[in-house]
Formats: sequence, C-alpha cells, structure tokens
Amino acid sequence: MNGVTKYSLRAWVLVLALAPTILIGILLGSFFTLTRFSELDQSLINRGENIVSPLAMAASYGLSTSNRDYSQRLIDMIHKQNSLFIQLIAIFDNENQVFVTSQYRQNFDLIKLPLNRDLKQGMDVEHIGDHVIMRAPIFTLPTAAMNTGYTPRTQLGYVVLQINKHEALVNQYRGAGWAFIIVLIGVQLNLLFTFRLMKNVTRPITDMVAAVAKIREGKLDTRLQGELIGELDLLKRGINAMASSLAEYHNEMQQNIDQATSDLRETLEQIEIQNVELDIAKKRALEASRVKSEFMANMSHELRTPLNGVIGFTRQLMKTPLHDNQRDYLKTIERSAANLLSIINDILDFSKLEAGRMVLEKMPFALRDAVDETMQLLATAAAEKGLELVIEIDPRLPDSLNGDAMRLQQILTNLVNNAIKFTDKGSVRLQLDAAKETAERVLIRGEVADTGIGISKEQQSLLFQAFGQGDSSISRRFGGTGLGLVITKRLVNHMDGQIGFTSSEGQGSTFWFTLSIEKSPFAISDPLNLDQVRGQSALVFEPRLLTRNNLVQQLDSWQLDTTACGSSAPLQNYLEGRHFNHALIAWRKLHPSESMMETLATIRQHCDNLVLLLDSDSSEVVHQVAEMGIDHCLTLPMSERRLFASLTNGGPQPLPASEPVQLPPRGKLNFKTLAVDDNPANLKLIDTLLNELVTRVDTLSSGTEAIRRAAQEEYDIIFMDIQMPGIDGIQATREIRRASMNTRTPIIAVTAHLLGEERELVLASGMDDILTKPIDERGLEEMILRWTSSATADADQVVDWELALTQSGGNDGLAREMLKMLADSIPETRHQLKHSLQQGDRNTLQQTVHKLHGATCYCGVPALQSLCANLESQLKRGQGTLDLEPEILELLDELNKVESAAETILAA
Repeated sequence: MNGVTKYSLRAWVLVLALAPTILIGILLGSFFTLTRFSELDQSLINRGENIVSPLAMAASYGLSTSNRDYSQRLIDMIHKQNSLFIQLIAIFDNENQVFVTSQYRQNFDLIKLPLNRDLKQGMDVEHIGDHVIMRAPIFTLPTAAMNTGYTPRTQLGYVVLQINKHEALVNQYRGAGWAFIIVLIGVQLNLLFTFRLMKNVTRPITDMVAAVAKIREGKLDTRLQGELIGELDLLKRGINAMASSLAEYHNEMQQNIDQATSDLRETLEQIEIQNVELDIAKKRALEASRVKSEFMANMSHELRTPLNGVIGFTRQLMKTPLHDNQRDYLKTIERSAANLLSIINDILDFSKLEAGRMVLEKMPFALRDAVDETMQLLATAAAEKGLELVIEIDPRLPDSLNGDAMRLQQILTNLVNNAIKFTDKGSVRLQLDAAKETAERVLIRGEVADTGIGISKEQQSLLFQAFGQGDSSISRRFGGTGLGLVITKRLVNHMDGQIGFTSSEGQGSTFWFTLSIEKSPFAISDPLNLDQVRGQSALVFEPRLLTRNNLVQQLDSWQLDTTACGSSAPLQNYLEGRHFNHALIAWRKLHPSESMMETLATIRQHCDNLVLLLDSDSSEVVHQVAEMGIDHCLTLPMSERRLFASLTNGGPQPLPASEPVQLPPRGKLNFKTLAVDDNPANLKLIDTLLNELVTRVDTLSSGTEAIRRAAQEEYDIIFMDIQMPGIDGIQATREIRRASMNTRTPIIAVTAHLLGEERELVLASGMDDILTKPIDERGLEEMILRWTSSATADADQVVDWELALTQSGGNDGLAREMLKMLADSIPETRHQLKHSLQQGDRNTLQQTVHKLHGATCYCGVPALQSLCANLESQLKRGQGTLDLEPEILELLDELNKVESAAETILAA
C-alpha cells in the first residue's frame, strides 16, 4: 500500500491514460512499418524476377551461338530501360566466366555464383548490403525433339542481375516516418483529453480531499462549490451533507457534554458526600466489629469464669463421700456445664474466624494418632445409637505432619459428630486419602459418609450459614447452635482447603474436605515392624460388613493370611482342622450371652492370640477378660497402632497425644505460690486446687495488691488473672518484671479466652505461660511442675527433660531431635547477638531473639525461654540495645549453659 499511496492521483491518471495509448501506437506503428518494409522488399524481388527471367531466355541464343554483340546489345538495352533500378547485368558461361556485362567491373567475385552452389533449383536470390543479387540459369532453346519430351535441356550459363535498393529504402523510411507522425498525433490527442479529464476529475477530487481534511480538523463550516460531472457531483453533495450532519452532531454533542459536565459535577458532589458518609459508616462498622469482638471476648470471659467455678467445685465435691443420687446429680451438673462450655467455645471460635483473628499453630503431630484420639471420643456416642463407626486411612498418607492438630481434630469432630447426630441406624465412615503429595506438603482429602436422614435440596443452601439448621425443628430435636459446619468451613478455608457435600433426603450425606498440610522433617512416631506379623494367619469374626472389610484390608496390607467370617453359623467350619496365630472376635455377636464363655473357649483352642473387639459401650466386659482367656481387648473403631500392638502380644500402647503425660504420685510440693483473681469464686477454686499441690498459697484480688506483695515477698510461681478492674494482669506483670523481688519468678496467665494477637501481647508482657479456664487439676499440676522443676534442680540442670517430653507429646526421639536442633543453632545465634550488640542493630537483634524464643518453646528450657520472652517484650516496646546490654549478656550466658547441658543429654 505504501508504494501505491506515494503517487498522486494526477500522476496515476497521466500514467493510466498515456501508457495504453503510447503502447498501442508503438505496436500498431511497428506492425504497419514492418509490413510496409516487407511489401517493398517483396515488390523489389518481384520486379527483378520479371526482368531476369525473360532476360535468361533471350540470352540463350547469344550464349549458345557465342554471339557477344547480340548479348551485349540485349543487356545494355535492358539496363538502360531500368537504369534507376538495375545497377549491373552480367552473363556468365558454364565455366563461371563473364561472357558479357553492362558495366565494366574489374572484380566480379561479388556477383559470381559461388562454387558450392548451383542453379538446379531455379533462380537464386542473395541480399548483400544495399543490393540484391539475382541469378537465373540460361538453358538451350527448346527444339522439336525437346518438345516431344525425350531430350532434356542443357544449361549454357547464367545471368546475374544486381538490383539497387536505394529507392526501396527511401520508401521504407518514408513509411516509418509517417507511422511515427501518426503515433505522435495520437499521443497528443490523448494528452489533450487526459488534461481535460484531470481538470474535470482530479482537481475536484483534490478539492474534496482538502475539504475532508478541514472537516477532520474541526472546520465543520467547510463546503464544496461549483458544478461537477457525474458521480463527482453526487460525492460533492454527500460531503457537504456529511459536513452539515457533523456540524449538527457536534453542536448537539457539545450541548450534551455541557449537560453531562453539569450532571457530573453534581454527581461528584453527591459522591463526595457519600464517600464521607461511607467513611463514617466504615469507621462505625470497624468500631462495631471491635465492640462485637470485645463483647464476645468479654461475654466468653464472663460466662467461662462462673463455669470455671461450677465445674471446678463440682469436681471437688465429687471427691467427697456422696450418695448415689448426689453423685448422679453432680455428674449431670458437670455434663451440662461441659455442654455449655462447648457452646461458648463454638461461639468464641466463630467470633475469631469472623474477625480474622484465628491463629493456627504449627507443631509436629502424628496424623493417625490424632485421628484415633478424636474417634475414640466420638465412639461412645456412635455405640449408644448402635452405629457402625469405621476409619479408613490411605496407607500412602504420611503420618508425620506439621500443623495445628487441634484444629484438624475439631474439623473431624464437627463432621463426624454431625453424622452421628443425624443418623439413627446404619454406619458412619471416615475416609482420609492422599490426593496430592510433594516433597514439602501433602493434600489430604477426607470424606465423612453416613446413612442418616439426609438433606433436602431446599435445606442444603442453609447448611453453611451461621446459626442456621437444615430445618427449624432440627435444633429442638437434635440440639446445637448451628455453628458447627460454619466453623468447620471457615477452618478448612483458613487452612487452604475446600469443603462440600452431596446428600439426598432419606439416603444419607457425604461431606468432603481437602487440607494442605506441611510434612514434618522428622518422624513423630516409630514405624511399625511388620516383619513380626508378616505371613501369620488371622481369623476375623465381625458381622458388620464395613468393619469386617476394614479389618481384612488392614491385615492383608500387612501380608497376613486372613480368614473373614460374617455370621456365627459357619464359624465352627472355619475352626475345624485349622489353627490361627490370631483371632479377632466381635463381642456380643456370636451367640446369646450364656454361650459366650463356651464359644470363646472353643476359639481359644484354635488360636494363639485371642483379641476381643469391643464397642465403646462394652466396657463392662473388661473385668471378665482373664476369665474368658482373652489376650487383648481392642476398642472399635480401631487404629493401626493399637491393632498392631494387639497382634504382637504387647499391651495396648498409649497414644502420645491421647492422654496427658502421666506424672508420678507425689505429696505437696514445698513451693510458695501467689494467686491473683478478681472473681471470688475463681480465687477460692484456685486456692483450693493449689492447697492440694503446694505447701503455701497466697491469694489477692487485684493487680495493685499483686504489685505491692511482689515487691515485698519472693514466690516460686505466680498465677495472674488477665482481666481485672484497675490494673489488669498484663500491667501488673510488667510492673513486677520491672522492679520487684520476682523479676525471674514464673508468672502464669490465667484467662478464659485468648485471641491470636492477645496471646502474643500476654507473652510479650513478661508472662511465661497461659492456663485457660476452666482450670483442670491435672493441667494445673503440670504447669507447676513445668515451671518450678528448674528451680528445684541443681544449678547446672538448665534443661528440664520432663518438660521437654511433655512439650513433644511424650515422644523421646522427637524431644531429642528438637533439643539437638536448638543446640546446633546456638553458635550462629550467639554470633548474631554479639554482632547486633556491637553494631547497635535493634531490628536484627529483635529478629534473632524472636527466632530463638520460638525454638525454646518445645525444648524444655524454661529459663532460656523466659529470658527470650522478657528481652523480646522490651525490644518490642522500643528499648535500645545499650539499655538492654545486661539482659543480652545474661541471655548469652544462659545459651552457653543450654549448649553444655544439651551435649550431656544428647550424649547419654
């Protein structure tokens, strides 16, 4: 296109008009000129032939009689008659010698017949330059004998005629000149018409282009004038009409713009007013959210505080001698209070999730142990309704994970508990699979399927709404706040997962979820030694299909030779003539109770290891185990670890996270303890609980009194309530840490609730740990032992191994691994602390202390943890490195102690 548009329309018209004319003129002129040249040449040849042929016949006589005079006169006469046309006439004999000639020439080689040619074919014509040489043979005259056809004629010689072409050439040039003149005249005529065309076409088009350019520039009053020819006139009218329309449209558009500008100005003013109103509304909403969160926290505290007293004193009262009715009443009170506490926890969790203040922990845990612990708590409810509760865990799913096990258990508890609640008969199945696995993370897909009442399509949209139930009568029939699924959904989303369900009314429901959890870099639990059971035989008697298939699948994966039986009738057939290494028999599924002892005795004779499978409501048979010859009791739903323990003749192994660490029985500890709480009931309860554990307990009801007492007397441990009128627990702790006799004393926060940032605020204030209400006696005892063990130990005992085991869930290997990781990081940490102190780099110092503080939370180093917490708190408040130099030096000294103690422990 660029090559086309660089030439003007005038040039194109000239080219397109002249080129065809000139080309056609040249072609026609050339054609006619060449034709004329050919005609003249042919006319010249014909004329020569008309002369030379008769001359050859006439010359026969003179040549045959050798009469030169006759022949000379003949050719002279012909030459004279055609002198302008003929240049030379000569007669040659058969010897190729000149006989006579009309013009004397010294050299006849030019006209002589070449030796390599003859005239047998007749006349020979040769063009040489501006001449034409014509040769004709001369034969003898015909005689009477010749006429009869018997005697051939004899060639006597030949005559040569040299013709001059000057006259023909002149005629040719004259014809070519006329052709050129005619073509030139045609081109001139074409130019005349072309310029006339350009005047009537190209100039108006140029004017139109200029007019369109002016219109494009905004000069909408531009118009084309004059009369044009044909379609150009129509185009001119169209351009003028377009300009008129554009002018009208421009005027209308300008009016619209002016109106829109006016409207926009008014709208902007309204938007500005609305923005101000929205900003005010946003501030009010944020304030309302803050007030709501504060209200939820305060309500949680206000509700849990009296519940703490109710539950605590109920448990204390149950320790006294009671009638059966009184004990039943107290159990009812405790159960009701626990249910109320569960509702309060749900509301608090919902408030945290809604406010975005839910903080997930990141701790190593064993997946299968966590699932088994959860299902054991729910098994009782399932057994009471006669439901089959089954767990299926994908063998490929890694067991050692790193995350928030409590929140995972909460998700499983909510889903499985809902399935049990809304299922009257049938089964509830929990299935966990490895959907996707990488080197660092695993995507867990879980399903909870039940055979319950199902959910109608109209009710399904209400499931994940807060305080909503599938039916208005559901809450009255089954109970609950309607927050369980909402909390579960938000927890799953908070853990980078998804949740959904499928359900049909009357046919049950299936809830599924996915969770992305980080793998633990070290093993949490010891792997099972499958060589102990591989190749052994096992008999499984379990009438319930799901449970039986689950057991068989698990045993088959361990490569046992498994025989399954679903009814009591063929059981005897399986026993006849066979002996099993293991027999797993379901309780109450064989025969009526009177034949149980006999049947079990028969089975016992055919197996080495008899394992009784119990539902959670079958605990009354445990005392009969020895009488029935049973080796192990396995409570359903079973876990891999407990099942394996029952097959290897080991006792049921306690799960690391299923129960608190068992503490050895001991008397009162010779400790002096201070408890601070503004609530008289809670203060009385903690006083009662502490008096059972330690020798001296002082109680105070305000933060002001606690500051005053801490300045006067030293304690082994202080329990401090957070929310108190006047000076609260956090302010009181800061004052005690700043200046008192208890700057190094462990201070434990006692509170009914803690949101994520509040927990950090509490620990940053100088408190060492947190004890949540309602206070559990066992938890209180563990807290005391955890934070006072280093005080009762020798000076060199800076690592509390019992505390380390507690923090690692009772796993000795995990405790050693985490202590080793801390010890390995001490040299680099020490270097960073010294360098930050020398350079005065407070930000690097704060990051180093924060990282060290996180590492000390799981290694049983309370003194080092306390120093880190105190130093980190002061750094967050803006203290400079020079002001904190004593604390940093003390921290470096404690690091040296921990490093030395860790080497001793790890070497043992």
